[in-house]
Amino acid sequence: MSHQKVFKSSCKLMGNHFELSVVADNELWANERIEEGIKEIERIEKLLTTYNENSETNLINRNAGIMPVEVSTEIIHLIERSIRISEITQGAFDITYGSIDKRLWNFDANMTSLPDKATAKKMVRLINYKNVVLDKEKSTVYLRESGMRIGFGGIGKGYAAEMAKQVMKQNGVVSGIVNASGDLAAWGFQPDGKEWTIGIANPNSTEQIFSYMNITDMAVATSGNYEKFIMIDGKKYSHTINPRTGLPVTGIKSVTIITSNAEIADAMATPVMIMGIHAGLDMINQIKNIEAIIIDDNNKMYTSKNIRLT
Repeated sequence: MSHQKVFKSSCKLMGNHFELSVVADNELWANERIEEGIKEIERIEKLLTTYNENSETNLINRNAGIMPVEVSTEIIHLIERSIRISEITQGAFDITYGSIDKRLWNFDANMTSLPDKATAKKMVRLINYKNVVLDKEKSTVYLRESGMRIGFGGIGKGYAAEMAKQVMKQNGVVSGIVNASGDLAAWGFQPDGKEWTIGIANPNSTEQIFSYMNITDMAVATSGNYEKFIMIDGKKYSHTINPRTGLPVTGIKSVTIITSNAEIADAMATPVMIMGIHAGLDMINQIKNIEAIIIDDNNKMYTSKNIRLT
């Protein structure tokens, strides 16, 4: 029997650290499959980026309030799924978050006070997924109000991980992991036949592991205030902004979502943080095949009803 190993490769894509792993007995074959996964992530990055003037995302934004823009079916479907998540989360997830003025939130050392509530509320006026108009027959997207902007920061990483996984599976990878800075899709088994062991990062020290779980054919995504935050008067404010108030989320250190699809896991982590512990868990408990682990500011852990941690 041939000896199977885990072959890995890391790269920086979509502004994130990606690591792709393949279980195989042939290094050359494994590296070719990993390369195919990386190419798929690069393709999606070009499609979704706002850093390229001519990307479909920027064309949609540039024509906000002016006219509908014809885009690829893939973008139409991604926006359609995003709107569905906005409806489920009652607007806590919203791809039109790009409308927030960067002057309001820069999250750097110069920021020493919060904007007043009225200013913040005015800034989020343009955030409204209901003003995204899709015409599937013509394959167009139209943002109703001038100044509106969409962005895929809350779903793109998970979408890329999920698509890379699909490409690798189609090309014969029976077991592997696509890890996008902690948002990951894992399938199959380790070379010893055991499930993959996933660590939940400790929100106080990301180098440490808070808890472990064993998974296969699952996706995990974590949203936390340890990645990017500011301290004002001794209080920590997350870079996650509540789209309704324009103010940062407090009270929760991290949210981890476990489900079968990396895109959904990525998209659901932030809204649970925005909704808060009880409303967030209440929502998760009503949806099939999705679980959540929440750690609050006092390091107390809350979980949805079917979670078993070791």
